[in-house]
Amino acid sequence: MYQVRLEEFEGPLDLLLFFIRRDELDIYDIPVASITDEFLGYVRLMDEIDLDGVAEFIYMAALLISIKAKMLLPRQELDEDGEPIDPRQELVERLLEYMRFKEAALELTSLEEERGLLFTRGVGATATWEEGFSAEEVFVNTTIFDLVGALRRVLSEAPEEPIHAIERTEYSIEDQKTYVVLCLSDNGNMLFRKMVGGQTRPFIIATFLAILELAKLGRVWLKKSPNGLDFVIQPLAPSSDNGLPIPHESNGQE
Repeated sequence: MYQVRLEEFEGPLDLLLFFIRRDELDIYDIPVASITDEFLGYVRLMDEIDLDGVAEFIYMAALLISIKAKMLLPRQELDEDGEPIDPRQELVERLLEYMRFKEAALELTSLEEERGLLFTRGVGATATWEEGFSAEEVFVNTTIFDLVGALRRVLSEAPEEPIHAIERTEYSIEDQKTYVVLCLSDNGNMLFRKMVGGQTRPFIIATFLAILELAKLGRVWLKKSPNGLDFVIQPLAPSSDNGLPIPHESNGQE
């Protein structure tokens, strides 16, 4: 399994909230039918690229399908008072509770960051890269769902592989990391679509995973493209005066 943990990526409830916020939906009146279809599309792709934790998404997909089926029944279940039971109620309550925990976590994180600006006596004024940042730090200014969405769009345009018998080309993440670094060295900032345009599905998926690995290593910075349909890969210099990687100057490839 390829494991990646991004700041805004937690699990299936985050994906549902991503849809709700993106489409400005009413959390108390979720259009389960349309969300289920899109959710399944994401799950299938996450399973194909072996993102860790996909089992949780499969469970949520099964729950959404169950809710969708109940909503299609001609007669709804009734509660003790004879009122119709909304099949979405339990999901809504879980989402609301999850949002409360998320908000509390953000508040605690904010307090931690404020405390981090203070130095106790005897602690050095600057921290080295190794001391100040964990190996899990990922330089991504977007969500994993935006990245996977961009991957889905690019894969939908990928040419079909020939049906006749040919030797299948295998692409490793290590090889594709080298490919990404060379592309950025030659072109500077690049759109994902431009980097993998016209290539096969195995090439595109291996390159996508290589880009995530480079972000995890602090070698590239990922951010959503201006039109929101793609993402930009930006090379990072080894370090700045404060120990942080710094972006290379853009040469207009965005």
